[in-house]
Amino acid sequence: MTVTVLLFASYAEQLGTSSMTLELQEGARVQDAVARVKAGASGRLPDAPLVALNQSYAKGTDLLHAGDELAIIPPVAGG
Repeated sequence: MTVTVLLFASYAEQLGTSSMTLELQEGARVQDAVARVKAGASGRLPDAPLVALNQSYAKGTDLLHAGDELAIIPPVAGG
């Protein structure tokens, strides 16, 4: 199945792209997609980043489906 991954701010800068497409096996979970992105990021992503699945916050154990959009969200500081 195909899943689109969106990257923002420092994550997009570190990986050199703001989006990518992943091919995952049926039954894959959010944590599987994050692990795949992290493997290609040479350790530049935290172990458990904040993620959103189809524009709603998600947990690592949430199941993915073909066509899903997964956003990996960096920490945000304000002031």
